[in-house]
Formats: sequence, structure tokens, C-alpha cells
Amino acid sequence: QVQLVESGGGLVPAGGSLRLSCAASGRPFRNYRVGWFRQAPGEERDIVAALSWSDGPTYYADSVKGRFFISGDSAANTVTLHMNNLKPEDTANYYCAARAGGGGLPPRTVSMYQFWGQGTQVIVSS
Repeated sequence: QVQLVESGGGLVPAGGSLRLSCAASGRPFRNYRVGWFRQAPGEERDIVAALSWSDGPTYYADSVKGRFFISGDSAANTVTLHMNNLKPEDTANYYCAARAGGGGLPPRTVSMYQFWGQGTQVIVSS
């Protein structure tokens, strides 16, 4: 199993940037496909971005394309979500998730991920 811990959330004004980090322990992260999801109050948990480590394909939700970037660091065993030009509608709890098996396209649905972090809160003020 892999254990996931998110960090980096906080309060930021609209137009600002944040960097969320997902640290893995227990197994090398490069053997997993990793996704970032977010969930606003009263809303479903939705995919934001995802990464297939072994061969590199990534996925971004339309709402974050051109603003968010996902990257992996094998040495640090972390996956980072770089968030730029943040908008109030980006306010949510952000979760890191992982699925064993590093190849192919990264999954986009909650049910496809086996391991989850506890989440980190992002608040974007207008």
C-alpha cells in the first residue's frame, strides 16, 4: 500500500498561485497513476489533473487547462499540482489519489483510485 499526505493549501486572492504537494510513503510513487481531485461543499468530487508516471501522459479538466500543471518528482516521491491564476470557483478541498500500475492513460473517476490522502483546503478570495 501507499500512504498519501497532501500539503500546501491555504487562502489566496484571486489571480494568485498555490502549489499543492502530495507525498507518498510506503511504495515508490512512480509505480502508480496519480490524480488530484477537488470537492466543494455540496458538490461531487471531480478530477482536476492526473499523471501516469511511467510514460508521462497527463490529463487536465477543461476548467483548469492553461492554469494548472501536474508534475512528479521520483527522488522526493511527490506529485505536485501547480495552480496559477486562481479563481474563486477553484475554492474546494483538494485530494491526492493513487492507483497501482503506472502505465496507460491516467484514470479520471473517483472509483478508479485505490488510495487517497486526507485533503487540503484551498480558498480563493474575490
